[in-house]
Amino acid sequence: MKWLSVKWLTIYAVVYMIFLYAPVILLPLFAFNTSTIIAFPLSGFTTEWFVGLWHTDTLHTALGNSMIVGLTTAVLSTLLGAFAARASARFAFPGKTGIVGLIMLPLVLPEIIVAVALLVMLNQLGMPLSLWTVVAGHVLICTPFSIAILSSAFRGLDRELEEASFDLGESRWGTFRRVTLPLVLPGVISSLLITFTISLDEFIIAFFLTGTDVTLPVYIWSQLRFPAKLPSVMALGTILLAVSVLLLIAAEALRRRSASRQGVETTLAGV
Repeated sequence: MKWLSVKWLTIYAVVYMIFLYAPVILLPLFAFNTSTIIAFPLSGFTTEWFVGLWHTDTLHTALGNSMIVGLTTAVLSTLLGAFAARASARFAFPGKTGIVGLIMLPLVLPEIIVAVALLVMLNQLGMPLSLWTVVAGHVLICTPFSIAILSSAFRGLDRELEEASFDLGESRWGTFRRVTLPLVLPGVISSLLITFTISLDEFIIAFFLTGTDVTLPVYIWSQLRFPAKLPSVMALGTILLAVSVLLLIAAEALRRRSASRQGVETTLAGV
């Protein structure tokens, strides 16, 4: 019976992965197709759609805007996430569960609801839409992901290591810099990579909150109205897919390294 359950679970996992990633596999197929019509059979192999991306100034501008938004969002959300994760992992205070729950709420709220609410609030405050309003929206949705990553890093940190540093006369800042930060650094880098990837790919909030300076996802959406631009969009999507996968793999590797490093350090401390 157990073997049968494992077999069906394996079949389910395979079917689920095919259903999930089959549309993604079509991106590189049509990105290298010579025809501008997105349909089978394929006409031939070409790289002209990728070459054309290097000569599109509006694309370069949108990419630059997305890089500014993504890097700023990654730094701010990781800083806020580190503060919240540290407080949640180390201290007990009244209303802790409710406060943490409210901070993590954007994980379950529909993004379009968040985007409309932010747009209404900014209009009421008289604030013009710009890249910085997009940054504010992205920080709101990315901070919970950062907290989820960094909470495990801080919870896995042995407090005795910090207490030993205090006993040896080190200050709180010195202990954080010499003991705490090196141990949670892979988690911090993982948070930076994941939040950057989320911000780079996010469309709904950017669509509602951007002004005249569009981000890369908004630029891609605008190109979908022109059938002749679809192969270039496929080529750009292929590049973004590859970059996103590489960043997520790197983030997961760093997260595992953080957990492994803390386990080794804890064991040595116990000895």
